[in-house]
Amino acid sequence: MSVAPSEHRGRLFYTDGMSGLTFTKHSATVSAVLDRLQRAAESGDGETIAAQAVPVAEALPGLDAEIGLALFDREIQPRIWIGNRVVTATHHDMFSNLAVVVAGRRRFTLFPPGQVANLYLGPFEFTPAGTPASLVDPEAPDYGRYPRAAEAMAHAQGAELDPGDAIYIPHMWWHHVRSLDDLSVLVNYWWDEAPQPQPGLAPINVLIHALISFDGLPPEQRSAWQSMFDHFVFHASGEPNAHIPEEKRGIRGMLTTESKARLRRTLAQMMGR
Repeated sequence: MSVAPSEHRGRLFYTDGMSGLTFTKHSATVSAVLDRLQRAAESGDGETIAAQAVPVAEALPGLDAEIGLALFDREIQPRIWIGNRVVTATHHDMFSNLAVVVAGRRRFTLFPPGQVANLYLGPFEFTPAGTPASLVDPEAPDYGRYPRAAEAMAHAQGAELDPGDAIYIPHMWWHHVRSLDDLSVLVNYWWDEAPQPQPGLAPINVLIHALISFDGLPPEQRSAWQSMFDHFVFHASGEPNAHIPEEKRGIRGMLTTESKARLRRTLAQMMGR
């Protein structure tokens, strides 16, 4: 359970200067969360309370079997979000997401993945909720401090959901969420359409490795490597391997589970030097 005092007006975010966070975390049962929500509503003290992304099977055993969706395999387990007037900063998830409002109203503001440069992300290592968060408040953007945010806002898409409504948030779309009532409950389902990667080869790990590898390179070298990545990784010019017989493509061809595991071991040895 996350708890924030009233002066932060529901925003689970960084404190000024990014020296800390506006909330503290506590272990709690669902009944304890609901009791605290009731006390906060009766007192009107403005305290923010949120239990976020809790597996339903753990928090409310048996309910997960009742709210499974035929859209998904049984392995895709629902998670529950319970709180009051919570504001979750703009962030993305590395999954596709179907979110269903159970109680209260929620306002979603979404940005396409291509707006990353205009959202002014905070640190990777220190985040409010595990993934990098935008420092721009889309409800009151400071264009003097974050001038490119105007372009992000031009691409923003918004929706206000009532109980029973659902929203689909595609893989890695940025989203800002405000809960509008004293009791807000949401159930969501995360899934990944991509084949399960080998451990240690997830794209976010590659990004972090690239940040280390390219740090300090002169501009002309960075530009050269950008061309290589565009061509071989992102296929910006089409299929980069069509001129090579399939059986001769090596790591640029189709990799088996065994060959991926072997390459991962080789990479681990290289990174350990």
